[in-house]
Amino acid sequence: MASVFRDHLLTGKNAFVTGGGSGIGQRMAERFAEHGASVTLAGRKQEKLDAAAAIIRSSGGTAATCALDVRDYAAVEAALQKTRDQFGEIDILVCGAAGNFPAPVVGMSANGFKSVIDIDLLGTFNTCRAAYAHLRKPGASVISISASHAFIPIAHQAHVCAAKAGVDLLTRTLAIEWGPDGIRANCITPGPTDDTEGMRRLAPTPEIRHRVEQGVPLRRFGTKDELADLALFLCSNAAAYITGAVYVCDGGQSLVRSSLSLTETH
Repeated sequence: MASVFRDHLLTGKNAFVTGGGSGIGQRMAERFAEHGASVTLAGRKQEKLDAAAAIIRSSGGTAATCALDVRDYAAVEAALQKTRDQFGEIDILVCGAAGNFPAPVVGMSANGFKSVIDIDLLGTFNTCRAAYAHLRKPGASVISISASHAFIPIAHQAHVCAAKAGVDLLTRTLAIEWGPDGIRANCITPGPTDDTEGMRRLAPTPEIRHRVEQGVPLRRFGTKDELADLALFLCSNAAAYITGAVYVCDGGQSLVRSSLSLTETH
């Protein structure tokens, strides 16, 4: 959990992280807490949230949990109000809840397509819309987790491509609309990231993992720590004049076409 940053950049701030019970969202929440923020972890499974919060608390951080489904606007609204009541105005909002499964368009049901759109895109809208009343104005930072699917079409991922393209444009629209309030909105686009459920599914063997790495110019997977440090930068004063940006953190993978397709891994 080492960070390239040394100072407590977020002392006194309050963060709300959807998808905070595991993976990239969890590591971002841990990083925020390490730098002094109070963190609320939101996700569907209470046991995962409790385990993640326990890690933060064991290191001296402050963490609360809210079990919810981002597709349920009322549940998101209630969780954000609870966070405001407990910790005060929200300085950092991370929209990290996501869903995915590989399927060709002709093999995908309408409900399957809608499910990913609802979790990724509608969930991001719900979280941002419900949070607006509780965000610190000026000074809040909104970070949405996107994917290169937003600008690179990928077979068997039509639902994710559509959802993440929407997330990118929603974020940039928020940057315009909420900028006068002093609220910044940016996206982070991860590449293949080690020790995540996604890569365990997409690269389940050493051979497939090697092929994925060969499709990355830096010839390695990224780490959750690297993404957490990017999120820390974006919500710190060092990024005070950055809004509407899509930060690609993928080792250069999106600059080239990977030799690995989803059809090879499933």
